[in-house]
Amino acid sequence: MRTPRLAFTPGEPAGIGPDLAVRIAQRRQTAQLVAVADPDLLQARAAHLGLPLKLVEIDYDSAPQALPAGTLGIETVASARPATPGAVDTANARYVLDTLDRATDLCRAAHCDGLVTGPVHKAVINDAGIPFSGHTGYLAHRCGSDEPVMMLATDDGQLRVSLATVHIPLAAVPAALTRAGLAHVLRVTDDGLRTRFGIARPRLLVAGLNPHAGENGYLGREEIDTITPVIEAERARGLDVVGPLPADTLFTPHRLAEADAVVAMYHDQGLPVIKHLGFGRTVNISLGLPIVRTSVDHGTALELAGGDGVDTGSLQAAIDTAIRMAGASPR
Repeated sequence: MRTPRLAFTPGEPAGIGPDLAVRIAQRRQTAQLVAVADPDLLQARAAHLGLPLKLVEIDYDSAPQALPAGTLGIETVASARPATPGAVDTANARYVLDTLDRATDLCRAAHCDGLVTGPVHKAVINDAGIPFSGHTGYLAHRCGSDEPVMMLATDDGQLRVSLATVHIPLAAVPAALTRAGLAHVLRVTDDGLRTRFGIARPRLLVAGLNPHAGENGYLGREEIDTITPVIEAERARGLDVVGPLPADTLFTPHRLAEADAVVAMYHDQGLPVIKHLGFGRTVNISLGLPIVRTSVDHGTALELAGGDGVDTGSLQAAIDTAIRMAGASPR
């Protein structure tokens, strides 16, 4: 079986991303991992942590091979200034996006089979005068894709949750929940489970927006006016979709046993459940991109950068998930 090659962007240089790169390199991976980063930054962080790190340039014309423990592939992107753990610097904001650009291009050129991203500091990028709402939208623009769908998944596939709306205020969710938008999320989720996870006929459970899924309109009409019509239309198109279901009973074992993914209506309807179930081993997945992309489920943790408290569990889960997705996807 062919060894996959994955690009990894450590993200914010003052955060725990470089720590993650150094620490994940200490164990032999089943994929060839290529850090798209400033090699001086990674070597400086390795020295700070007292860990060995050998960086090797990658020949993209050769078949990928897993690297020994303590070794990491490197695709050099120069930072503007050396980074101090915990101290963000707007001068390095463009560097973070340059690493994403280079890694995306490697994947689109089929030099890498997928992209795994570390945490970025959105505020620092915006403070540098660069509009940035997050990885997903940025990568979609870079790839020329339609709006991708954010899915969170546990590393063992026990639970997958797609989001109908993402980072907006709770008060804005009802207006943002449209028939066209929800239909898009259902179709992209269904297609992603087929093409990226090899599930021949995915079953999706759809949460209601309101308590008790609106209780026949008594607690809200979004289920009647928006969610149910979309579900019925998508069933007619051949999707296996069940709902709308009350969110307080949807995430129970007997319900989840019959589902491949849950579609939640808003961020904090679905994410607290999955993070309670699998915190530290949960993966952020972008569906609807022409490339495989996974990410850690946590932030930059500036206060932990350069210390001993960094857990690589979510990064390892993101790597393992990208390997599985790359194997299910046609090259």
